[in-house]
Amino acid sequence: MSWLPDSASFHEQVQACFVAYRGRGVALSEKDLVLVDGWAEAHVPVEVVARGIKKAVEALGWDQLETERVRGLSACRRHVDAEIAKYLRQAAGKTEEASAPTESFLVARHAKLLAVLRKLARERPTLSACAVRLERTLAEPADFDAGERNEALVLFALLRASPFGLRRECLQRARAFVQKHQFMTSQARREALRFHRAALARTTLSLPSFW
Repeated sequence: MSWLPDSASFHEQVQACFVAYRGRGVALSEKDLVLVDGWAEAHVPVEVVARGIKKAVEALGWDQLETERVRGLSACRRHVDAEIAKYLRQAAGKTEEASAPTESFLVARHAKLLAVLRKLARERPTLSACAVRLERTLAEPADFDAGERNEALVLFALLRASPFGLRRECLQRARAFVQKHQFMTSQARREALRFHRAALARTTLSLPSFW
């Protein structure tokens, strides 16, 4: 969502990430807007909602993206609500300082990412060197954007360490999926391509969701 201006509203940011992760332009329906209103009332960072939408699209699978199930945000509701609940659990029992829940959330997510890399180093000899290097050098994120960059870096580094045929297949499939649409800007298409290539790499390499 980094291509949006700082003044973009919560609703605009949610729609932007849905368009990018879905890979096709779509206008939010009245039902979708009511759903986003509810998410906004939870008073969580928009990145938490974006994470839920991303997980929903991955879980549904690309072969289902043309069905009614994913033409609206209602298909993402379960995953978004789960991400909001996880974030709020991190906030429970913390101080009233505004940054405390976010910091705790980021630390926990980063620890999970490092644990996955250590497990990968043990179980996948061909990717062991890459996983060890990443685990040793990856910095703890200071904000949500940095956390997203860490995950993207890990996925692309692991994909780069994989055989050329696998890398080419992931890129070709991602390009085939992301289509030009009147509701998508060039920046959104680039973000969509980046997301789907990373998601395909995760699936191909049988990696869990790091966050």
